Amino acid sequence: MSVESGRIDAVRQFNRFYTRQIGLLHEGLLNSPFSLTESRVLYELAHRASPTASELGKDLGIDAGYLSRILQRFKKQELAASKPAPSDARQSLLSLTTRGRTEAATLNDRSQQEVAAILNGLPAADQARLVAAMRTIEALLTGKSCERKYLLRDRQPGDMGWIVYLHGAIYAREYGWSDEFEAFVAGIAAEFINNYDPEWERCWIAELDGRVVGSVVVVKESKKVAKLRLLIVDPDARGLGIGTRLVDECIQFARQTGYRRMTLWTNSILHAARAIYEKAGFERTGREKRHSFGQDLTFETWTLNL
Repeated sequence: MSVESGRIDAVRQFNRFYTRQIGLLHEGLLNSPFSLTESRVLYELAHRASPTASELGKDLGIDAGYLSRILQRFKKQELAASKPAPSDARQSLLSLTTRGRTEAATLNDRSQQEVAAILNGLPAADQARLVAAMRTIEALLTGKSCERKYLLRDRQPGDMGWIVYLHGAIYAREYGWSDEFEAFVAGIAAEFINNYDPEWERCWIAELDGRVVGSVVVVKESKKVAKLRLLIVDPDARGLGIGTRLVDECIQFARQTGYRRMTLWTNSILHAARAIYEKAGFERTGREKRHSFGQDLTFETWTLNL
């Protein structure tokens, strides 16, 4: 399969940019006397339990002769040591000396500081985009999907703005809904913030790679009835079980708070959300057809007895 020259040029351009960005063109990496390859060997020796030279060479893709010269230099500088392997005297087990571990720790600290400086120059949202893009590159080039872990947390200032944005952007893109829906969601968000009752109400925010990717809220309809609102999951975070987890958190909170019933309002075209509600035990208790948000829609009420 041939590759467009423009794509080849783009990858080469990125490589040139990135090597400048992280200082690979400097004589010593991170203001140290070590090259990139030497630094990587130090790192591996510091984080492995007595590897052999052949293991290092294979995993790092380093020519055996080049690696041998690096290891000899490390031994001469009293950074590394070796001893025969008990199971095979032809193999040597490698390790760092106290001095070598000190040098490896210094390199690690400098690397942490350098990357932190790069990230600190970006807004939090852009930091998350950068990390996600890097994970995508790694997954594509290795053929392995990187494990993605999300967290649920309480609402913080600024979160509701992201939730309104996600609703407006996703529903416009996927269902063609007008910005009237975004205004509608903004009204719900404002009402929640202005009338928030922590004893009876709760908001959960889903975060992935430092970025808000989902939400749900429970609001008080009466002392016996709770209402689930603002369930949303960013398309980039789907498939991780976030929607199911958010609904489960709502149900658990409602039961612990003492509500007897939970209701929600959804739409017939929202198949994924409806499947989550049905699996959680909700039953459809009402339907109403009307023209809203620029579309002919069927609104549904679902109820769960707690």
